[in-house]
Amino acid sequence: MSICPNCGLPKEICACQTIAKEEVKINVFSEKRRYGKAITVITGLGKEVDKKQILKEMKTKLACGGTLKNDEIELQGFHKDKVLNILLKLGFNKDQIEVR
Repeated sequence: MSICPNCGLPKEICACQTIAKEEVKINVFSEKRRYGKAITVITGLGKEVDKKQILKEMKTKLACGGTLKNDEIELQGFHKDKVLNILLKLGFNKDQIEVR
């Protein structure tokens, strides 16, 4: 049985991810990069949230490439509306997410 290093509870009943999801303010926006390529950027996820898992989920559901840079998730393409729906399904609250 493994123990969570943050709260000291067993991993099966650990609530760190749930608490971390309730405390963040997420910004979702799109911008153009070199050669007119569009990317969607997700910022403000906080330190306690598993960004790698969220990135993997986004890339799978949106069928696009993406990366994690400077605590920001960057997805290839224009996906602002779809990202909002995926974040809601992952347990984030609509009041926490700002789409620009």
